[in-house]
Amino acid sequence: MKTGGALGIAGLAGCISSPSDGGSGDGNDDGTDNTSTDGTDGGSGDGEDTTNVGMVYATGGLGDNSFNDMANMGIKQAKKEFGVQFQNAEPDSPTDVESLQRQFAQSSNPDYDLICCIGYVQTNSLIKNAGQYPDQNFMLVDSVAETDNGDLVKNVANYVFKEQQGSFLVGHLAGQLTQMDFSAGKSSTKSGKKTVGFVGGKEVPLIKKFEAGYKAGVAHASEDIEVKTAYAGTYSDPVKGKEAALSMYENGADIVYHAAGGTGTGVFKAANQKGRFAIGVDSDQSKAKGTAKFSNVILASMVKKVDEAVYRSTKNVIDGEFKGGKVNTLGLEQGGIEAVYGADLGSEIPDDVKSKVKESREAIISGDIEVPTTVEK
Repeated sequence: MKTGGALGIAGLAGCISSPSDGGSGDGNDDGTDNTSTDGTDGGSGDGEDTTNVGMVYATGGLGDNSFNDMANMGIKQAKKEFGVQFQNAEPDSPTDVESLQRQFAQSSNPDYDLICCIGYVQTNSLIKNAGQYPDQNFMLVDSVAETDNGDLVKNVANYVFKEQQGSFLVGHLAGQLTQMDFSAGKSSTKSGKKTVGFVGGKEVPLIKKFEAGYKAGVAHASEDIEVKTAYAGTYSDPVKGKEAALSMYENGADIVYHAAGGTGTGVFKAANQKGRFAIGVDSDQSKAKGTAKFSNVILASMVKKVDEAVYRSTKNVIDGEFKGGKVNTLGLEQGGIEAVYGADLGSEIPDDVKSKVKESREAIISGDIEVPTTVEK
């Protein structure tokens, strides 16, 4: 069993294209207690040559058809290709995170080669645990583990994304369509209103990046478009998501983009009810298992390849190339972010609209368009 060291570290806090098979999000396979490792997805993995990975998900858990399910898809891909074994742990609240990380780090049967910490809420706990278990490899998604002095924690590989870039693209799409008489499926724009919406989960800097990029993309289409914004305060309450989106649709919004995890399912329900459009996030939500039934209203999704981060970090461990104390930034150019058209509605979007979005993508990659990460007041 690994032994804890001295607590020497203080806590600190793609282009729009034809949709590809994204995270189907098959969720928690066995329904075990959310605050313990389930040990069923990857098996026991106690062979000497087996790579074992512990997965600590973001609050909200598996089955969100979004962020967590994309991470789950990444480790399943590693299992398929490399025979990796893994165990899932789903915290009921942020207070569970520290103990779940520690359980994996302390385990000797199996001895975990990598612990994947999914979501920014894990940062403070990870800094503490990484200091106590300096020989344990960790990876962190959506944040950077650093000391009070600003030094990167040496046994943590950090993965962050340029969410604002993909959000710009779907904002540019929405901004163009709200100015048109556009119909697809059973939905249509409300002629003359020039209004779109954004529903966020928690109002934190990470989600503000989505909002900032989206608003910049909308403005790139026209400065005259109104963008309504609301934060649900949670990533796991579809009712709040629906209420927020309904208010926007009832006040003239044609299209609502969400960055709200499971809460975003409510946005799709509202769009379906009002005969308007929505834009998904993290996975291709027009195809994801729990949201594909709303493909008739999903114009596009801003795909954030959390699966790639999990897969890549796992492969690095297998290849002996794991590098802690490093920040890996994934944007459009690195293939970590992309936007894909909806499975049912994508073919209905005019070619000239798609062409302009493609031009925006190229301009972002070349540096001709610099996408903001904060919202202008």
